[in-house]
Amino acid sequence: MKEEQINKIINELQKGMSLEKCKKCGCMKDTLENILSSLPLHVTKESLDLFEKIKEWLEKMEPIEYSCLGCKYCYPASAMNTFTEIFPEVSSRLSGCSFEIKENIWPSVPGEYFAFCEGKSCPVAVSTLASVELAERLAKIRPPELCIVGKTETENIGIDKIIKNTITNPTIRVLLLAGKDPEGHYSGKTLLALWENGVDERMRVIDAPGKHPVLRNVSKEEIEIFRNQIKIVDMIGCEDEVVIIKKIKELSRKITSSCRCDSQEIEFKPTQVMTVPVIKAQKPDRVEMDRAGYFVIIPQREKKIIIVEHYSYENKLLRIIEGKDAKSIYHTVIKNGWVTQLSHAAYLGKELIKAELSIKFGFKYIQDGID
Repeated sequence: MKEEQINKIINELQKGMSLEKCKKCGCMKDTLENILSSLPLHVTKESLDLFEKIKEWLEKMEPIEYSCLGCKYCYPASAMNTFTEIFPEVSSRLSGCSFEIKENIWPSVPGEYFAFCEGKSCPVAVSTLASVELAERLAKIRPPELCIVGKTETENIGIDKIIKNTITNPTIRVLLLAGKDPEGHYSGKTLLALWENGVDERMRVIDAPGKHPVLRNVSKEEIEIFRNQIKIVDMIGCEDEVVIIKKIKELSRKITSSCRCDSQEIEFKPTQVMTVPVIKAQKPDRVEMDRAGYFVIIPQREKKIIIVEHYSYENKLLRIIEGKDAKSIYHTVIKNGWVTQLSHAAYLGKELIKAELSIKFGFKYIQDGID
């Protein structure tokens, strides 16, 4: 039986690798890497052939152009589903959420989050605001009701990202705020004000106490979907993970008990959100100096890429640059005229090298000079 299932995995992956689109798809690459990293724990006579074939297929992968195309039939998803049927104990070690196509496109906006989405059984999202280590502790414990946890240190861009990642996942019904509210920014109090009051015609959060609570990267429609989809629970100031986890479980029970077949509750569906161009980093033929904004650098250790977000000084997201190494990214920025000062270019190069090394050696990356 196991031999038949392994042959099915090989056949599914072979069909996918015969297609040009799959060779450029993050979905296929993630599947091959996940299976390859798990097989050494389960080496059998039947799995050796699969092990060798995956190594060959990984060498044939081309530069990734998209995380997932949302194909009607997904060969890597089918293969991974069969793999987890054979070895169910490995599913908790796989990168990302439970293996579905949506795993490769959510969270829809990159950031320093820990995401565990497994469907309707995990309806609670947690923002630990300025308490970074609290997010890491909660992620390590990983209560099954927790969908995603991460920090939110700014009252504008940080909230933009929460809105997009929430409305693209209808599983999330509660946003719990915990940890220290960052002084001056007050991202926690701004989220509460947003939920209660919305935004004015200038996209400023009404009655928010933060320095600059203006949302530049979401639409009013997205904000209203967010306000209707979730309930915000205020535990600002609490850094006790035991107390927080108890609250997460309590909130999840209430949501589960209210979702009966005879309820009149609104059914939420994933929402298409505003997007910006994703610029693929390219090695330059020449260097040009340029125009401005500032950059937020996000290393993605699991995918071995660096993501750079380029913002205007009004906190408007202009573009996202992706690359596998620091050199190709900073040359792409320079070539396109997205830096105005030599000192800024030098700073960007330094931070990109740090991000690249953090992926290579596994240490935590912290960007200098970002509020």
